Amino acid sequence: MTSTDDALDVLSGLLGGVEVISEHKHTLDPGKRVNPASAIEHAVARAASTADYGKWLDHTASAGGCIRPIQLRGESHIVSERTGRIISTRHTDQMPDGVIYKACGNRRAAVCPSCAETYRADTYQLVLAGLRGGKGIPETVAQHPCAFVTFTAPSFGPVHSARKARGHDGQLRNQACRPRRKPDPCPHGVDQRCHQTHRDGERILGTPFCLDCYDHNHQVVWNALSGELWRRTMERTKDTLKRWGKKHGVQIKLSYGKVAEMQARGVAHFHALVRLDGIDLLEPHGIATPHITADYTLLAAVIRRVVEGTQFRSLPHPDKPEGWVVDWGNQLDIRPVRQSVDGVITETAVAGYLAKYATKAAEATGHSSARLTNATVRRYATLDTHAGRLVDACWRLGRTGSDLDPEEAAKNSGRLSYRRLQRWAHMLGFGGHFSTKSRQYSTTLKALREARSNWRRERHRTAEHTGATETTLIVGNFTYADTGWRTMGDALLANTSAAKAREHQRLVKDLIAESNNL
Repeated sequence: MTSTDDALDVLSGLLGGVEVISEHKHTLDPGKRVNPASAIEHAVARAASTADYGKWLDHTASAGGCIRPIQLRGESHIVSERTGRIISTRHTDQMPDGVIYKACGNRRAAVCPSCAETYRADTYQLVLAGLRGGKGIPETVAQHPCAFVTFTAPSFGPVHSARKARGHDGQLRNQACRPRRKPDPCPHGVDQRCHQTHRDGERILGTPFCLDCYDHNHQVVWNALSGELWRRTMERTKDTLKRWGKKHGVQIKLSYGKVAEMQARGVAHFHALVRLDGIDLLEPHGIATPHITADYTLLAAVIRRVVEGTQFRSLPHPDKPEGWVVDWGNQLDIRPVRQSVDGVITETAVAGYLAKYATKAAEATGHSSARLTNATVRRYATLDTHAGRLVDACWRLGRTGSDLDPEEAAKNSGRLSYRRLQRWAHMLGFGGHFSTKSRQYSTTLKALREARSNWRRERHRTAEHTGATETTLIVGNFTYADTGWRTMGDALLANTSAAKAREHQRLVKDLIAESNNL
C-alpha cells in the first residue's frame, strides 16, 4: 500500500475519532484545544509522509484507544533466563516518538472509554467465573445456591422517577411519576405531585421536587458510610449462617461479588452476587459444595432478615450532634440466578449487568469532575442544582467536622471522619471501591491483567526472536515522561486504529458464535 492509500484509509475513519476526542475533551490537557480541522490535517500528513507509519501504529497499539496514555522513557533489556546475562538493550530514543505509551487504565467510561471497556471485560470474566467456574474456580460452583441482590439507600426526599409495574399479563409498564388527587405542597409551597410518565434517560430523573426540603447532608454522609454498612451487613450474614450451620450440623460459608451503582439522585446502591459454599474440613480454604439443606430459600431469608436489622449512627457533627442514621432502604430485591424462567436471571446476563456498572461513576447525576480543591469547588458547588448541593454538603460538612483523636478513633472503627467528605466531594461523598469481592468468590483483576500481560510479552518475544533456542525475559527500566498524545492528530490516528481493531475482534467473535450454533 502506498503512503497516499494510507492517508485515504486514515481519512475515511477519522471523523468518528474526532467525535470521540471531542466528547472527552474535558479529560485532555488544558493547553491542547480540540481543533478538528488541524487534527485531521496532522493525522493525514503523518500517514502520508512517514515511512514508518506502520511501525508507529504497532508501537502505539497497546494504548491505541486510550484518551490520555502515560508516556514512559527508559530502556528495556532482553535477559537470559538461565544465566541472567543481558543479551540486548533498547532505549526508547530508538523507538517512534522516543517514548513508550501505556494506557491510563481508568475504569470510568466518561474519562476513557477504551480503558473502561478493558475493565468491564475483566469484571465480566471475574463475575462469570464465580458463577460457573474456570480461571482457578471449580466448575461445581455452578450448582451452589446463588442470589442476585440489589441493596438500595433510604429516601432522603421525594424525587422524579421512572416508575414501572407489572400488569395482569406480567409485562412491565411505565407509570405516572408521583400521582396525587389533591395538591401535596411541601413546607416551602412546592406541589410534590407529578402525573407525567417519565422514560429512562430523561434529565429530570433523580431531581428532588424541592431542593430545600431534600436532606442533602444525610445523603452524602450515607454515601460516605455505605461501605461500612455493607461490611456490617456481610459480617452479620456470615455470623447468622454460621449459627444456623452449627445448629444443624452443617459447615457453610458465604462468598460474594459486589458492584456499586450511582443512581440518578446521586446516591449509591449495590448489586451483589451472594453465593453459599460448603467447607471441606480436609481442605478448609477450598470451595466445596454446600449441604443440600443450605439452599437458596435459606440464603434469601437470612439476607432479608439481616438487612432489616442492620443500622448504626455516624459520629456527632456540629450540624447533627446525634449523628445521622445509616441503614438500608425499603426496596430490597433478591432473585435466584441460573434458571431461564420469568423472574430469574441467567449467569451471563447478571455478569454483563454487573460489569456494565463497574465503569460508571457520578455521571448519572449530571456531575462529572476530577478531585476538587478550594480553587475549583465553587465551580461545582452551585446551590441551584441537586448535584451542586450535594457537592456543597460534602465541602461544608468536611470543613466543620473535626477528626477524632487516636483513642476515640479506635472506639469508632469504620465510622466516618468527616474530613473525608471533601476528599470525595467529586463522587458526592462515596469513597468506596465500585467493584469488590470476597477472597474466595472468584479470581482477581490482578490475575487477569497479569495473564494478559504475560500473553502479550510472550507474543512479542516470539515475534522478535523466532528461531531462538534460549529462553529470555524482557526487563524494563522506565520513568514517567508525560501524559497524553503528542498531538491531537496522533490521538485521532491511534483511536481510529484501535476502533477498527475492536470492530474486527467483534466480527470474529460473531463468526465463531454463529459457527458454534450450526
